[in-house]
Parts: sequence; C-alpha cells; structure tokens
Amino acid sequence: MEEMNIHTAFTLLEPGPVILVTTNDGHKNNIMTISWTMVMDFTPSFALTTGPWNHSYAALRQTRECVLSIPTVDLLDQVIGVGTCSGRTTDKFSAFGLTPVQAECVKAPLIKECLANIECRVTEIMEDQHIVVLEGLKAWFDKEREETRTLHAIGDGTFIVDGQRLDRRAMMQPKLPDGV
Repeated sequence: MEEMNIHTAFTLLEPGPVILVTTNDGHKNNIMTISWTMVMDFTPSFALTTGPWNHSYAALRQTRECVLSIPTVDLLDQVIGVGTCSGRTTDKFSAFGLTPVQAECVKAPLIKECLANIECRVTEIMEDQHIVVLEGLKAWFDKEREETRTLHAIGDGTFIVDGQRLDRRAMMQPKLPDGV
C-alpha cells in the first residue's frame, strides 16, 4: 500500500446518493446540493451536513423543514449547477429548469424531475458538528421515471453512478424490519 494524504481520506468514505434539498424561507423557494447525508436507522430519520456557508441553512434553522429530493444521473449537470451558485442571487428552479411541486406536510417544494422526494421536519441541529437531523414525514416516488440510477460524489469533482443491483434479501431477512 501507498500512503495517501489524510486530508483527502474523506473521498474513500463519501456517502451517497447526492441529493437536492429544497427549502422555503416564507418568501422564496431554494435548492442546495448535498452529498454528505446518512440514514439514521430503519426509521424515517436522516441527517445531513450543512452550515452557515450555505444560503439554505438559515431557512432550515428558521422553518425547521425541508424536502430531500433524489436526482438521477440524467440530472447531473443541474445538480452541479445548483451546488455551484448561491440562492442569494439565483432562482435555482428557474435557472436549472426544475419544477417545484407543492408538498403536503411542509412549505418547501418537491422537485418534479427527481426520482423521489421526502418531506422532512428538522428535529435537531448539532451546531458544533454542522449536522441537521431530520424526521421524514411523507415520501414520494416516481414509478414512471425511466432513469433510476442515482449519483454518488467522490468529493473531488468526480461521481459514481449506481450500477448493477445485487439481491441478497433472503440472506438479510433476519436483520430486516417488517415491511422492508
């Protein structure tokens, strides 16, 4: 093995998929791209890493709600575009041809073009770690969508696309909760 720079070790553990997070601050919808997310358990609990450097963070703190939207590989350029400009100066829905759809439980919109959307409420913000903990309230999935491959960021400007699905449900069944 060859030693690598410890400051790039995060590229070995980057989670996925890359998601779009929508917020509404009471006046304006916004979207941010996030690659650092995680599932908290088999419950509808999630976490993401963000902080004051993202314009949407203020809306997350203020409204304590958002939508997690899961884009697919065909939206890669929009995902990057959303993540490389600021909602302070850009209407990201308009600029990147994305369609806001009224959510049922939160004011933040769903994104029509995404494979799935999860309406969420903020349950905790861990300021020192820049972690926002979310409770899923309602989930939506577009069964008509032909493209279903999601994106995974490496953290250095490159991405991996989901590939072949390997089914080991029978082997995992003793550890899976009912209904999964």
